[in-house]
Formats: sequence, structure tokens, C-alpha cells
Amino acid sequence: MTEVHTIKKPVLNPTRTYDYLYDPLYKTSSQADHSRDVFKSQTRFDRIKKQPIYPTMFSELRHMPRAQIVMDRTDPVPAFVSRQWKGYSEQARDALVRYKTFNYDPTVQIPAENARYVDVAGAERAKYFRRPIIPFLQAVPPEVLLATTTVDPLAPPELQIPRPPTPITRTVACQTVYRDGEAQTDPFTPEYVIRPGSAPELLTLATLSYEHGLPAGLAEVEMIERARAKRAWEAQLPPMHDVSQLEKRQRMMDEMERSEWRLREIEIEKLQEARLELLKQMLKEREDNHSQLTTKRLDKLWAKKQQAREAKVKKIRQQYLQNMRKLERKRTNVEGRVERQDKIDQYIDAGSQVYAPMTRIGIFIDRGSEQYNIKSAYLSSYQGLCELENFLPEYIKNATVKVPVKPKPASGGFKRRSERRDDQLAELFAKMKQQKEEQEVKPLAFLEKIEKPVSRPPTPSVEVVPEDEEERELSVIQLQAMVRGRAIQNMMLEGKEKRLELIRELRSTHALQEAEAQVKHTEKEDTLSLQRQRSRHEHKESIIDRHLGDTEGGSVGEMLDFLSKELIRLQEERRIHAFSMLAERERRVREAEESGRRQVEERRRREEDEIFKQMMKVHQDSVNTYLEDVVLEAVDETAKDRARSEVQEMARAINDVAYEREQQLTHLESQEIVSEMVYGFLLPEVQRETSQRRINQVQRKHLLAAHKAIHREGEGVIKQVSRDATGASTSSEADAQSSGKKDQVAEVSESATQSEPEQVQSEQSQAQSEPEQTEEAEPEQPETTAEETIQTEEQSDE
Repeated sequence: MTEVHTIKKPVLNPTRTYDYLYDPLYKTSSQADHSRDVFKSQTRFDRIKKQPIYPTMFSELRHMPRAQIVMDRTDPVPAFVSRQWKGYSEQARDALVRYKTFNYDPTVQIPAENARYVDVAGAERAKYFRRPIIPFLQAVPPEVLLATTTVDPLAPPELQIPRPPTPITRTVACQTVYRDGEAQTDPFTPEYVIRPGSAPELLTLATLSYEHGLPAGLAEVEMIERARAKRAWEAQLPPMHDVSQLEKRQRMMDEMERSEWRLREIEIEKLQEARLELLKQMLKEREDNHSQLTTKRLDKLWAKKQQAREAKVKKIRQQYLQNMRKLERKRTNVEGRVERQDKIDQYIDAGSQVYAPMTRIGIFIDRGSEQYNIKSAYLSSYQGLCELENFLPEYIKNATVKVPVKPKPASGGFKRRSERRDDQLAELFAKMKQQKEEQEVKPLAFLEKIEKPVSRPPTPSVEVVPEDEEERELSVIQLQAMVRGRAIQNMMLEGKEKRLELIRELRSTHALQEAEAQVKHTEKEDTLSLQRQRSRHEHKESIIDRHLGDTEGGSVGEMLDFLSKELIRLQEERRIHAFSMLAERERRVREAEESGRRQVEERRRREEDEIFKQMMKVHQDSVNTYLEDVVLEAVDETAKDRARSEVQEMARAINDVAYEREQQLTHLESQEIVSEMVYGFLLPEVQRETSQRRINQVQRKHLLAAHKAIHREGEGVIKQVSRDATGASTSSEADAQSSGKKDQVAEVSESATQSEPEQVQSEQSQAQSEPEQTEEAEPEQPETTAEETIQTEEQSDE
């Protein structure tokens, strides 16, 4: 029996999941990388689990799934481990270092780097199991034993072996963190000193540098050769003080100048050819790019058209299939009856949506079928199949099929329904076969002759030539070619012999042509010399014209430069003046706005100060009034207590005297005492109450007048404030007016309140000035008059 095991190759990650939290050597460049690592650790594949849904765990319906995909919410990292990025302190320190470096600020203090504590003798001891690297010594393993020395260390210096001399130079290898491409590759040129009286030829190449003439190429070699030739020519020039050699010097200089001009022309031609080639290459590249862009554009357009065509064809096919399905559905239901779906019929039909749902509905039956594919070495090769076949039993390889024998029905007995149906079918088949044999064979209505194709003729063949005959034929052909060549040579020789005189005549004529050519050459030299003189003269004139033109151009250029600078200066001056005017205008506008705002602010400040003063005054008056009331109340209470005590003592003394007097008084004396008491105590009390009621009536009239004035002024102020609320300045004036009116109202009320005690005092003085001795019937008359005056005053107020 074969067992198939699926082995999954383990996935090797470059880093562990939580290295960004635990590994001290793991560094992230920014907060974005740290957030990316956090996201990867939270959404890794091993945290995705398939969780069963217990109510529908054994369901086969797609709208009631067995399980759902969820993500594991348990965090393997403990809660005390910080998830924050650890690079903020390093960024802050780097920012301080950059600031101090570029701004040279000595006041900035850079915090020191706190190195992590390393427990060398503890948990991290294994990291330090290595011998120290001691300079100028070689690390020797402990298992190697050094040879003992035979020299006595206490011997005199004459017997000791001298130490070998230290070499002047030695090769030392070093390791760097830079790549070879980042290192300096330009060759180093050391400083040099020229020996006095020498002029080395190498200094003529001092203007050349690496990648600018060095290493030297063909052009640099030609330039060096030309420089050498020029130095040799300068050495051959006659001296300037020799007057007899001036013409020779001039001639040599002219020749050198012409040769330099020729070289210059050659260089210019080369440059022009190079530029022309470069231009041709650029034009070719432009054409190629243009053609490529055109091709890409056409390909893109063609691909877009093809996609549109395929989409349209696909849509037409889908519409065709949809219409065909509709027609088929209509044909199956011609009468148009509406039938309900029968679940039993759907489960009976093996081709229904229950067992074989259609893909166009959104169900893919074959999705995930690759996991059921069996991959075995026995099934991938013929040898494996043969080996697998050897393990199978014999009854599987040689299967024997037994045909069931149909039992014969009993004669004259009961027949089953299936037997009766078989008999009926056999009888029907016999009748159909008999009718088919009785039918007459009719001739075909349309006959068509089928012609056989013409047979292909046999392929012609060539007889094979023997090899010796082929070599003989090739040799004969070669001999014929040699004979023809020799015959042509003989014909050319005979023709030369025949026309020998004509050849000689032509040669003599050619000698005469050489003399004429010599004469023409001399004439050409003369003409060239005249042309040179003319060109020299024209060159001198051109030099003079050039100097004159330079002088004129310099003067004109200086004048134009001066005029242009003056024009620019005037324009700048006008622009600066315009800017100054605009700035002055803007300054004035801003000053006006600022002055207006300052005035409004000062007015508001004065109003607020006045309001504060009035409020403080009201508070102070209230405090003073409260303290005065408290003091007066205390004084009254004290006076009342003292008067009560004095009255009680006096009453006690008077009672004693009265008791003694009563014992001594008669009836008439007692009546006289009672009448004096009535006149002395009862009548003054009635007068006092009457005067108090009159005072209250007078005060009520003044209070009503003050209340009416306050309400009338307050309503006017409120209307004025609501009308002038749109403007800041008007609002401030309205506030000032309202505050002034409120002050007037307060003054009116204060005057009213101040006038009330004065009136009370005057009335009290009047009441006191009245005669105390009145009759008993007189107190009723002021009461009636007071009531009448109160009624008349209420009517007048209404």
C-alpha cells in the first residue's frame, strides 16, 4: 500500500517577528519602518485561524458555512514591553550635534551617550571568549610549546647575539568599510623642484591632467610631436639682432604660420566632420525614437482595439448564450405556466444546482482541487507504475466478470412486470424488423459521381556517374582553360610586335608633354608667389582694420555700457522713488488706522476705568452704609439696653416713691397725677405716630417720581444702544452717554434719598415745635386729614 505524505518546505524569514522589540542590534531608520514592522507582526499568517461555527458545523449549504476565518487577538508580547520607537533620543541628539556644528553655539550642551551595561562576567560572558589582539605580537595557541633558548640572558653584551636591523619599509594590510568605487582613483602627482638652468621637456605637459589628456592618446602624441618640431624650428630661427637675416626670419615665420593655419584648417575640418557625424547620429536616434514611439502608439492603439473587440465579442457571446437559455426555457414552458421549484426533484436530478451549481452564479466547484492531487514517484514514470503493479494482487490485475444468468420464467405461471415488459419489447422489435424487410428499396434521388484523383507521375532520376570519369572530365576542363590562356598571351605579344612604332611615337610625345608641364609648373609657382604677396598685403590690411575696429568697438562699447548703466540707474532710482512713495503712503494709512484704533482703545479704556471707579464707589458706599447701619444698630441696641436698665431702676425707685406717696395721697391728688400722666405720655405718642405717617406719605411721592425718571431714562438708553450697535466708535459714545445718563439717574436717586431724611428731620422739628398741650379731641382731626391727604395724593399720581 502506498502512502502519500505532503512535505511543506519551511519558510525562512530574514528576521524574527519581534526583533524590533527585543534585539538590541536591530535598528530602524524612522518611525515609518517601526510602524511597518509592527503591522507585519500583528498581521502575520500564523495568527489567522479557522474557527468553527458550532451551530452549523456539519452543514453543507453555502449560506450556512461550517467555519469562519478570524485573527487571533492574543498578543504574545507582554504588556510591560514598550512598543514605542527607540530612535527619538538619537534623533534629538543628532539634531543638537548638527545645530552646534553649523551654528557654533557653545551654550548648547550635547548629552553624553550612555552605553548599555554589559555583564562580562555574567550572562554575556560567552561573547568575550577570545584572546586579546596584542600589537606586534603573534597569538600562539596554548598547545604549542616554544623552543628553549641557548643564550644566557645574564651573559655579557659581547657574547649576546645582536638584534637584526629593523627594515626601512614594510607592507601592512588594512581593512576599510569603503568600497573600491568610493576610494580615490585619480593618480597622485607629487610636488617637484626644477634644477636651476634646466628646462625638462616633461613640464610642457603640466597642463594635462587625468581624464583631460592623460593617459595620452593619438591626438596628444601628435600635439607633443608638433611642439617638439616647433621648438626645433625656434632654435633654427636667425637671431633678431642680425639685420641681414631678417628676410629669412620673416620667410620662415610666414611658412610656419601657413603650416599652422593648414593644421588648424585640418583640425576644424575634423571637428566639423565629428559634429556632422554626431548630428547624423542624433538625427538617426531621433528618427528611431520617433519610429519607436509611433510603433508603440500604434501597438497600444491596436491592443486597445483588440481588447475592445474581444470585450464586444465576449459580450455578444454572453448575450447569445443568455438568449439561447431564454428560448430554451420558453420552449420547455410553451403554455406559460408558472411552476414552483420542487426540492425533491432538485435532489433527485444529479445535474441540478444542488449537485452541480453553475459557475456563472458565483460558485467554483474546482477551486482548491489541487490539494487533492496525489503526487507520487510511482505515478510519474513507467518504471514506477510497473513497480506499483507488482504490489497489486492478482485478482485486481486479472479481473473476471461473471455474466448473470437470467432465470427462465415458469411456463403457465405468474410473470413479473419486468418479464411482461421484455416480452412486449421483443414482440415490438420483431414487428418493426418485418416491416423494414417488406419496404421496397427506392433509387437515390440525387446521384453524384466521385472522380478519383489523377495518379502522380514517377519522379525522374539521373544515372550516377562513376568517380574516375568525373575526375577525367575535370582534368580536361582544366587543360582547356590553360590552353585558352596561353593563346591569349600569344595574341597580345603579336599585337605589341605589330604596333611597336606607334608605341615609340607615343613615348616621345609624352617627353614633350613633360617639358610643357615643367613650364606650366614654373608659371604656377609665379602665380602662387603673387597670390602669397597679395594675401600678405591683405592680411596686413586686415590686421590694421581689425585693430581699428577693436578700438572703435571698445570706445562704442564703453559708451553704450555707460549709457546702459545710466539708464538702469535711472530706472532703479525711479523704481526706488516709487517704492518709497508707496511705502510712505502705506505708512500714513497705517498710522491713520493705528491712531483711530488707539483713540478708540483709549476711549474704551477711559470708559472702563470710569465704570470701574463707579463700581468701586458703589461698593465702597455700600460697605460704608453697611458698616454705618451695623454701628447704628449696635449703638441703638446698647442705648436701648442701657435705657431699659436705667428705666427699670428709675421705675423701681419711682414705684417705691409712688407706693409711699400713695399711702400718703388722697383721692384728688391721685386723679391729678393720672391726668398729668395722660397729658405727658399718651398724647405725645399719638402726635409722634401722626407725624411719622405724614413723613411716609411725603417720601412715597418722591420715590414714585424717582422711579418714573429712572424707568424713562433707562428705556431711552436701551433704545439708543440698540440703534448705535453697528459702529465701534458710535457704540463707545453711546456707552458713554448711557453711563452719563445712568450717573444722572443715580444722582437724582441719591438726591431724592438725601432729601428724604432732610424732609423727615424738618417735619420732625416742626412736629416738635408744635404745642404739646392740646385737648383730648384734637388727635382725631390730624388722622382724618392725613387719610384725606393720602387719597388726594394717590389720585394725583394716577
